[in-house]
Amino acid sequence: MIIVGLTGGIGSGKSTVAGMFKDLGVPVYDSDSEAKRLMMASAELKMAIIKLLGEEAYHGKTLNKRFIANKIFENPETLQRLNKIVHPAVREDFLEWTKTQEVPYVIQETALIFENDAQDNYDYVILVKAPEDFRLKRVMERDGANKKEVLGRMKNQMSDDDKVALSNFCIDNIDLEITKKRVDELHQRLVRQAD
Repeated sequence: MIIVGLTGGIGSGKSTVAGMFKDLGVPVYDSDSEAKRLMMASAELKMAIIKLLGEEAYHGKTLNKRFIANKIFENPETLQRLNKIVHPAVREDFLEWTKTQEVPYVIQETALIFENDAQDNYDYVILVKAPEDFRLKRVMERDGANKKEVLGRMKNQMSDDDKVALSNFCIDNIDLEITKKRVDELHQRLVRQAD
């Protein structure tokens, strides 16, 4: 089975592209939602997160996402420390999940493959990209965030130019019809590679 990483900067449309692969029957592991699930389900993770960020990181059993976002996006060092707590748990969960799949390839949708120097965990990496003004607009509309907040999050990620050099495939996600065609092409190619 081929392991594919699907990545892209905030607002690039990773989830849209992941949905297109799902429509083709490809199992997709959404690292972001699974990380949130694990952060609430695992007592060990919860204790480590509270130790790092404080009791306010949780509202009872649920994550205080706004509090956490404010803590980590203002402080890259805190973000790195949180990632060192959460990412190994997500990686372990992903590997367990892959054992239950019987398909030519699976996709792990995850934002920080290159930032975490994790590209060697994948047979192929697909980068989803879009111009910064598109991304800004998407995230501001999606999250109700202001321009400064979104630019702050973008600053914590590598540039698309740096990621292109490290990726096996790129999808320019501007026009959804063209994006869908590119997803179909890559799907056929990956299925052939798995044979």
